Amino acid sequence: MSIVRRNNLVFPSIMNEIFKPDWFGGMEKLNSSVPAVNIKENEKDFELELAVPGRKKNDFNIEIDNNLLTVSSEMKTANETSEDNYTRREFGFTSFKRAFTLPETIDEDKIKADYVDGLLRCTLPKKKEALPKPKRMIELK
Repeated sequence: MSIVRRNNLVFPSIMNEIFKPDWFGGMEKLNSSVPAVNIKENEKDFELELAVPGRKKNDFNIEIDNNLLTVSSEMKTANETSEDNYTRREFGFTSFKRAFTLPETIDEDKIKADYVDGLLRCTLPKKKEALPKPKRMIELK
């Protein structure tokens, strides 16, 4: 798994606008393969967690481009069964892509990601100036 930083402009795909998920019908469950996400804010960072079981670290692509964090994955499978004079081949393809707009308080150069036991976790550290200031006592004169 690698985190790639690009500074190119992002253009929306016109194909996404023309071919809506229900354009041809039978695609009502298209978003069922999009993993759920948990976002938690801590004092020093944000944690982004996606539940994506059954994959390997190399199946993920994580990119940062113009304050946009994009997490995507593609998996292809092929099964073949041969019995007597009968052969059956089944192909499967699953993919997802999630994009998150990062606040300006995130230190993009220090973002880390890890995948353990079906959970993809991205740690998004806050910039030093965005961290809470420690309490201080003001002395009376």
